[in-house]
Amino acid sequence: MSVLGRGAPAPAPRAFAVLWFLALLDAAGYGLIAPVLPQVGDLTGAGPVTLGALVASFGVGVLAGFPLGARAVAASAPERVLRLGLIVMAAGAFVFAFASGLPVYFLGRFLMGLGSGAVWVGMVFTAMEWWPGQEYPKLARIFGAYGVGGLIGPAIGGVGGIRLPRVIYGGAVAVGLVVSSRLGSPPARRAFSADRSALRRPGFALACVAILFAILGLGAADAVLPLHFDEQGLTQGAIGLMFVMVGVLDSGSTFVASRFSPGPVMAVAIVAMTAGIALAGVSTSVALWLPAMGLLGIGVGAGSTASTGLLLEAVPAERIVTAFIVWSQLGILGYLIGPLLGGAVAETAGFSAVGLVPMLAAIPVLWLARRRAERPGTVAH
Repeated sequence: MSVLGRGAPAPAPRAFAVLWFLALLDAAGYGLIAPVLPQVGDLTGAGPVTLGALVASFGVGVLAGFPLGARAVAASAPERVLRLGLIVMAAGAFVFAFASGLPVYFLGRFLMGLGSGAVWVGMVFTAMEWWPGQEYPKLARIFGAYGVGGLIGPAIGGVGGIRLPRVIYGGAVAVGLVVSSRLGSPPARRAFSADRSALRRPGFALACVAILFAILGLGAADAVLPLHFDEQGLTQGAIGLMFVMVGVLDSGSTFVASRFSPGPVMAVAIVAMTAGIALAGVSTSVALWLPAMGLLGIGVGAGSTASTGLLLEAVPAERIVTAFIVWSQLGILGYLIGPLLGGAVAETAGFSAVGLVPMLAAIPVLWLARRRAERPGTVAH
């Protein structure tokens, strides 16, 4: 059977395991660059702004991959889109691995993001087909793999050099493509519609700024904190371990957060992420970096889970295609803005000021949450 074919239906536990593993691979591509970033800077002479743009180019690719993936889902099975995305991700990893300058690094990072966007769309709609009525708990648990992937990505990135981490990751994605052939098709297909009116539903704007906040903070941390740690003398491997901690707590907080209402979880995310990034930026010792990165991990996991719950509260699943794509694009826009804004703040005001980035991003979340609290009966069912 071709890895691009649909295949026979698989048992639901196997389908969940396959999707969880593919989500892990997708997530690893985000944080893979963090430990490598100082070496890219040393090799090319690029400063924080350029390196922030390199991190953000992944987000540009993802933004392009979302609508392309959505159109492909409308024309084909979601699991087929998922597999095509994996192929593009692997290609991008190998392009980056054998790059000989910044333009090719940017190309490789963009292709990885393009594939990631298609993987994300294919994975989420595959899960919605498999578990109708259970979208929030199932997606939250699958998203827990993004925390583990956030652990594995920096660990791979910390093995040394620029080329080897990308070769390892590209090989892992190729394995994922083979594993995806075990996914098969759900017992029944589900119709999803693109409905622009869903964008005006109460609560949708809050879900959007919530995911923007969560991913913006992660992007700023990925782009800026490795440079700060390197300046203070941490090795590439030690930087990788710092981000491994983020991944562990991201994954753990995702599982815990799925048991609670999205509103309070979002409040925890705002406090944890803002405090974590600010503390990491102002401190110069491992003794303070460890709790700071722990808070960051909790904030990322809680924020991404809460924003998913807010989206599913606001928009019925059968009408979610347009809302989901816009929500996802705004989230990844955070991974584009975060590195650029974080790099600019670090270069102009120093690493101690990077905590201003999540503080500013939290303002619209808090404002819309207050408005929502003042307007009862806004949850969609």
